[in-house]
Amino acid sequence: MASNSNSHRHHEHSGSALIDEARSVLTDAGEQWTAMREDVFAALAEQGRPASAYDIAEALGQRRGKRVAANSVYRILDLFVRTNLANRIESANAYLANTHPGCRHDCIFLICDQCGAATHFDDDRLTGALRQAGREAGFADVRPVVELRGLCDACWAGTAAEAAPA
Repeated sequence: MASNSNSHRHHEHSGSALIDEARSVLTDAGEQWTAMREDVFAALAEQGRPASAYDIAEALGQRRGKRVAANSVYRILDLFVRTNLANRIESANAYLANTHPGCRHDCIFLICDQCGAATHFDDDRLTGALRQAGREAGFADVRPVVELRGLCDACWAGTAAEAAPA
């Protein structure tokens, strides 16, 4: 995660600790943590890049040995977004597991155009200014969605190496 003087601190979870935190956040929100929801969250958390509902349904189908309907996965992913367990990457119609589901804030996503990797950073000053601008324009319940696209360090290095004379 990128560092910035306008960010706040939160604990990033991974592996079984991430699944435990997600279960806690979901049940604290009054929702049930079912086997299907756990499977969807685990499959999403295992992805190395933003994943679509179809990607998750395919992974679950392979794991379970039977087809899983993408529309069922969409409903669960929508619940995860509402309860802060996942973030939706709007430009890709894909989702990322939120590695700090107990912390509510607006993420600024960085998405690699070449490999599809995504990460985020927090800048409360910037997202606060966007919320304020929305309110001043007459909107309520403003939710900034900020996505920056470009090349990640690895892809940039590969592009530079390919361009170097042999």
